[in-house]
This record gives sequence, C-alpha cells and structure tokens, in this order.
Amino acid sequence: MEDDSNHFSKPETPNPMKAEAEVEERDPESNSSLSEPLLKRNRTLSSNPLAFVGATVSHIESLDYEINENDLFKHDWRSRSKDQVLQYIFLKWTLAFLVGLLTGLIATLINLAIENIAGYKFLAIVGFIKEERYLSGLVFFTGVNFVLTLVAAVLCVCFAPTAAGPGIPEIKAYLNGVDTPDMFGATTLLVKIVGSIGAVSAGLDLGKEGPLVHIGSCIASLLGQGGPDNYRLKWRWLRYFNNDRDRRDIITAGCSSGVCAAFRSPVGGVLFALEEVATWWRSALLWRTFFSTAVVVVVLRTFIEICNSGNCGLFGTGGLIIFDVSDVKVSYQAMDIIPVIIIGIIGGLLGSLYNHLLHKILRLYNLINQKGKLHKLLLALSVSLFTSVCQYCLPFLAQCKACDPSFPEVCPTNDRSGNFKQFNCPDGYYNDLATLLLTTNDDAVRNIFSSNTPSEFQYTSILIFFALYCILGLITFGIAVPSGLFLPIILMGSGYGRLLSMLLGSYTNLDQGLYAVLGAASLMAGSMRMTVSVCVIFLELTNNLLLLPITMIVLLIAKTVGDSFNPSIYEIILELKGLPFLDANPEPWMRNLTVGELANAKSPAVTLSGVEKVSRIVDVLKNTTHNAFPIVDQDVLVPGTVVTGATELHGLILRAHLVQALKKKWFLAERRRTEDWEVQEKFNWVELSERELKIEQVAVKHDEMEMYMDLHPLTNTTPYTVVESISVAKAMVLFRQVGLRHMLIVPKYQGAGVPAVVGILTRQDLRAYNILTVFPHLATHKEQQKHK
Repeated sequence: MEDDSNHFSKPETPNPMKAEAEVEERDPESNSSLSEPLLKRNRTLSSNPLAFVGATVSHIESLDYEINENDLFKHDWRSRSKDQVLQYIFLKWTLAFLVGLLTGLIATLINLAIENIAGYKFLAIVGFIKEERYLSGLVFFTGVNFVLTLVAAVLCVCFAPTAAGPGIPEIKAYLNGVDTPDMFGATTLLVKIVGSIGAVSAGLDLGKEGPLVHIGSCIASLLGQGGPDNYRLKWRWLRYFNNDRDRRDIITAGCSSGVCAAFRSPVGGVLFALEEVATWWRSALLWRTFFSTAVVVVVLRTFIEICNSGNCGLFGTGGLIIFDVSDVKVSYQAMDIIPVIIIGIIGGLLGSLYNHLLHKILRLYNLINQKGKLHKLLLALSVSLFTSVCQYCLPFLAQCKACDPSFPEVCPTNDRSGNFKQFNCPDGYYNDLATLLLTTNDDAVRNIFSSNTPSEFQYTSILIFFALYCILGLITFGIAVPSGLFLPIILMGSGYGRLLSMLLGSYTNLDQGLYAVLGAASLMAGSMRMTVSVCVIFLELTNNLLLLPITMIVLLIAKTVGDSFNPSIYEIILELKGLPFLDANPEPWMRNLTVGELANAKSPAVTLSGVEKVSRIVDVLKNTTHNAFPIVDQDVLVPGTVVTGATELHGLILRAHLVQALKKKWFLAERRRTEDWEVQEKFNWVELSERELKIEQVAVKHDEMEMYMDLHPLTNTTPYTVVESISVAKAMVLFRQVGLRHMLIVPKYQGAGVPAVVGILTRQDLRAYNILTVFPHLATHKEQQKHK
C-alpha cells in the first residue's frame, strides 16, 4: 500500500521516452490484426483504495447503485401491495419536503449567527476608530478573528476532519459511485454548521455556499437512513431507503437545497446539481429536487419578512442572499459586446490561472498538514492573522473621498455595514477601501456590485482590493475549516470587472455594478466551468431578463477559454484527493484497447460454485479483497433441451452478502439447492443492504467448515456483462451511466475449456492513470497526438 503522502499530489504521467524503450515502437491505431493483442504491458493492473475525504485519509469503496436482483429482492418486489408502493412514493416526497425545510432553517440560523457576531465585532471596531485608538482596534479585531478561526479549526481537526473544505468534491464523487466514509454523519453536520459560522464571522476569504451544499447533503443522508448510526430509527417504512440507490437520490435533493439556500435560487439549485455534481438523473428526481428547493425558498422568504421587522438583532435586509442588484437599469448597444467579450476572455484566463496556482498551493498545504494536528491549526491561524492585519491596515492607504449629495445612501456611515464607511476620515468624507474590507464578505459583494455609483471607488482602492483577494483566495482555501469557493471567486471577479469598467470610462454605456456582476460570472465559469446554473442563479438574483444575453456570452467565452488550459477546479481537487471519479468522456485512446486486454492485466477472477463449501468461502473472503464473486455452476442441464454438461454463469454475489450468510449460519449438511421458503425464513431483503459487517467479526466453528452453503438465492442473477472484445471507452460509458460497481467480462468464444468469466472490471480499472501505468505505449501515443 502506498504511503499516504502521495495521495494529495497529482500522479506522475509515465515518461514517454522511457515507454518507447520498453514497448514496441508502433502506432496502436495502425494495428491491422484484430486477433493480435493491441498492446504489450509492463506490469499488473492495480488500484489504490486510499483517498482524502475532507482532511483525512480514508479507505474507500464503490457504491451499489445497481439493483441487486436476487431471489429475495424479486420476492419482496412481487409481494409489495399497492398501499406499500404508495407509501414508498409518499415517503420520498415527505423526505424531499423535510430536506428543504431543515436546510432552509439551518441556513437561516447560520446567516443570523454570522450577521450578529460579525456585526457586533465591527461596531466595536467603529468605537475604537472614533476614539482614534487604532492599535487597540487592530488588537481587538485580530484577536476576535483569531478566536473564531481557532474554534472552527479545532472542531475540524479534532472532531470531524471530513467537515473541512467545501465538501462539494466529495459529494460529486459520492453521486458518481464512490463511498466517502464519515462524510454525511451527524458529527460532520454539527461541526460544519458551527465551523462555518466561526470561519465566515472571522472574516476569512471564504463563503458559506459550499458548506451549505454539504449541510443539505448531510441532512438528506441522515433523514434517509433514519438518523445517526448509533441512534437510527427502526421505522419499517425507512427500510425502503436502506440502499445506496435511494440514498443517492435523497442526497441529490439535499445538494440542490444547499445551493438554493446559499443564493435563494431554486431553479439555479436544481441546475447546479444537474450540471455539476450529479452523474445520474431522471425526470422523477428533477421534480423532487425542485420541490425541495421550493420549500427552501418559502422558509427563507418567511424569515426575511420576520427579520425586516427588526426581530433578528443586527441581521439586515437581504442578508439571506449574497447580493442584490435588481435595481440595475440595463441598456446596452452593439459596441458594448466588445467589452463583454473582453470580460469573458479575461475571466477564462484568470480562472485557469487560479486553478493552476491553487493546485500548487494545495499540494504544499498537504505537506504541512501531514506533520500533525498542531501544524494544521497553526496554518489556519496564520492565515487568519494575515487576513485580519490586511483588512484592518490597508484602508489606511486609501485617500478619503468627499461625500456626494447624489449618493443614494447615507454618507458617511459608521454602522457595521453600508456603502460609504467613514473609518478614519473626517466628517463629510468616507474611506472607499474600508467600505470593501472592513465588512462581511456578503456586504463587500453588495458594495462592489452597487449600481449608479460611478465615482464611488478610486482606481487604487479597487486595485488593492483585487490584489488582496487574489492572494487571500489562494492561501485561504485548503486550511482546516469549512470553506466555500463561490465567494472568493465572486470577490476576485467583481474586482477586476469593476476595474475594467473604470478603465473604459465613457467608452461604455454599461453600469459599473453590472461590470462587477459580469466579472464575477466570468471568473466562476473560468474556474468552475459552470455555465447554465451560474446563468440562472445570476438571473434569479438580478431579476432582470435583459441581462440574459450578455451573461450567456460571458459565460460561454470564459468556459471555452478556461477549458483550453486545464480542468475545472473541482476536477483538480478530485484528482488531488485521489477519489476515483469517472469522467463523462473517455480518453480517445481508450477506443484502441479492449476490456479483454484489461482483464489479462489483472489477476484471474475468483469464482465460486452455486453450492459451495463453507471452508472455501471463508478462505476466499479472508485471502482476497474482492467485493464480488461470479457464481459459476458446472455440468448443468440446459433448460428446454437434453444438453448436459454445460457451464452456467448464474450471476454475481457480493462480499457483504456472503458475510451475512456466514453470520446467520446459512449452512447445509449436504450439497443441495434450497427451497424458497427456507431462504425467506432465514433472510430478508433489508438485512442484505447492511455492509458494515466484516469477515473478521464472524466466527465459524471447525466442524462448520465442512458444511455447504447454497449461494443461488443471494446471487444477483442479472449482472451487467460485456464481451471481451468491447472497447474500454464503451465499457466506461456504460459503467458510468448505469452506476455500476462491477462489470463482468465474458468470453467472445464458447466451447469446452473456455471459462465462463474472463474477468471483472471495477471503476479503478477504468481510470486513465491506472491503465497508462500498465500500457505505457498509450501514453507515448497520447503525447504524440498532442504535438501533431
């Protein structure tokens, strides 16, 4: 097993020059003999079961999204009455409602806590500034932020390492079929809530949007399984959801609800799940996720009405959304398309550059975090100190500006928020940089997005703001606190968008606030590579259809430019964490390789008989790590014929089901097949969904080793199979779209002595890096194609 230190760094691509020396120098596409092995290999195909989940190294497995159609499942499905089917459908919608309701309530709680904690902090700072106690103000500001960051970091480091970061890459991997341990537990949920409040209140350059997506997914998972592992409800209705397939649908609804809670955008939340995180989708899931987001919006709107009456402390209007530019009057001409295109190009370039630099910094942070919990805490606290000092001291570099009577808001203001903060300026003047830095991140976005304020900010202030948040956006993400990427990217994008509008001056008719919106959208598309969901989110927030054409142009250009340089930021993080995510598009060279050749590069598949000896099963389970085994019967009578001596591929049985059978002592004194009633007395379909039991926890006596087990009733008789001559590209598309854990490879030719199963494919076998380590000649050809 590889050392843990290698899992957060990008795997090295095999050296093309070395590969040429090891394999025959020929173009794999020019191979004219279809019967000849396409490539020569230099090692055995292997996989690594470790990956980073949150901030901890975990052993990962794949999920069983495929329906396991064994005899018990078929009996349960046939025996369900119409009332039970209606109960199942009703419970799905009830869970969707509860996911939306709880996500909306928790999002409101987080917003109220952040606004009040940060609000009282900034009111205290205003007092120090009025008394000209600048050093005391710096100590207080830095100290409060230090304590808030310490609370968030200690919780993540000591109690729930999986709560660190945004959680979106892990959710994306889970919905792709990768089990991410402890990612959706009750402890993770609590730490994510409290940690998000502490980290955002501390003024760190991170948002609560990513954590809200994770929070919504945790709520969905806990509801679907009946609560935490130690206090799980045993309600019989919940047994219908005791499987990976239904839990996947519920978590998808929770993900959509989290985005909706962050942006108050129900359609945008659904599209985010569809475009960015979900691998598998269908119309019924679309309706339920939309229902969940609708519930979230109703909850948020209710609390906005309550808080508008002054019952929420320092919580201000619009605090439940990141920004509000719905009052912008959009009017543009044909010539304004040119600066819009420029914004898109810059967004794509900056987004890809941000991804590249963040990749390097995350690898550096991994080296620091490997040294222990203390180093994780010191890293987070160092970033907090640097951020606090910059936010407090940099406004002193800005020149005070006189208030203009035409300003739409009160000027100057000494409140915790506002667009014209007085800070250290005399009466009648305001400090534009303090307006952007000495406030919450949400208020900073509102201020820089403000419309009808062409002379509010100075060039130097916007330049300092942009440079600072470029630095903070790189060094803050990756520390051991709950964090989101949306807000740092929005802050950077809005900065260069507003700066570009100031440089263009009278050459454009678009409002400066609108340029800031377009800049934020372009950087999100350039870094995250999202287009449709971002467009709808911005459209729902601005409530202005006239923005649609130019927003679409910006997003499409930024994504196209960004894709020319590197993958999206979430794909980079998935690769850094070592999560075996299967991309939607296979590599072109995968069409030149067959699954039969992959099977030859693996150790032979371990098969079991339909009625197998207990000692053989125990030996296989203890001496292999495989999670599924083909069931092959010999000398079978072909039904409807007189042909005997045939070999039957009965199906595929999971390791978890074998362990359950051993635990329940499903033993026979003689080799025979059991009757249906015997199986139904011993097992039920719900018990077979449990996967926590290990073979080491099961005790088998010596005399029981000589007995037999009938595996036919527990075997999935309809596994997905492919012929050994099919290309790896086709197999990967099928594997991903159906949501498989195992895929059987059957021989192209049938006859005496030909095995019933050639091999088994898992997601690790279909990963490009694992294949290239075995077939380095493909890497050589890949490099040649790049340089043509």
